Amino acid sequence: MKLNRNRTGYFIKEGFSSIFTHGLMSFASICIILAFLIIMGSFVLIAVNISAVVGELENENIVLVYVHDALSENEARGLRATILGTPNVTSAAFTTREDAMDAFLGRYKDSERSERYADVDATWFRHRYSVYVEDVALIGETQMALKEIYGVQKVNANLKIAQGLVTVRNIVSGASVIIIAVLLVISLFIMSNTIKLATFERREEIAIMKMVGATNSFIRWPFIYEGFILGVTGSVAAFAALWALYGLVSDKTMNIESGFFSIIPFANISTPMLAVFVLIGFGVGVGGSGMALNKYLRV
Repeated sequence: MKLNRNRTGYFIKEGFSSIFTHGLMSFASICIILAFLIIMGSFVLIAVNISAVVGELENENIVLVYVHDALSENEARGLRATILGTPNVTSAAFTTREDAMDAFLGRYKDSERSERYADVDATWFRHRYSVYVEDVALIGETQMALKEIYGVQKVNANLKIAQGLVTVRNIVSGASVIIIAVLLVISLFIMSNTIKLATFERREEIAIMKMVGATNSFIRWPFIYEGFILGVTGSVAAFAALWALYGLVSDKTMNIESGFFSIIPFANISTPMLAVFVLIGFGVGVGGSGMALNKYLRV
């Protein structure tokens, strides 16, 4: 057990020593991880905010269910349980014809057209339900199911808007995955080649260690710890830089009055993002070190 602890201490010490010995290469490796994670994180934050905006618009995409004129108010209210039992329906708010009339007249209360609607009464309107759906992509199927309910006269749903929202959501999600995957591959490749340059300077040392009987794992571990330290350092630095940049953008955006979108607070997503950053930094650092050493361990 003590021997293992001594070995681990030796590996960590050698890893740190190598970082400072090859300071320029170490700095370049950290900068590569830093740049990659800032770019990747920016795309993730943009995608998250766009998805949030699309989600808000989806929540506002209401399906209106009009009750047949022959049904009384009590009978119309009785349809609520059946409507809520329809697949994909999350909630349903009932509006009487009187309330619908008041809402309609309220729009023109202070306009020139208010006198035109002076003779309007509640019989001109129908009892109705404002229905919210769980998945806007299934709004067409939900509309057809609601039409089949006995006592329902008409169902209005903005299918084109719903389809547009689904398309935007899918494009944003797909593009984000592709961009992140490409950036990850490029970063891993560059990181590997950067560490290869540092390893090239130590090729004779590695060859000597191989000739005196050092195992591949004994040679590899200091490089793995070095990659781990570089990766985690770069990921933490990228997280801090991205938080600061996001804060600046949020402050600028908050000064612009807009009812269309709002910026998600970074604190809401900071924990999972930090975890992902550290995991990616660890993977790129350790993976790049492992890939760089393979050539020189084949002696």
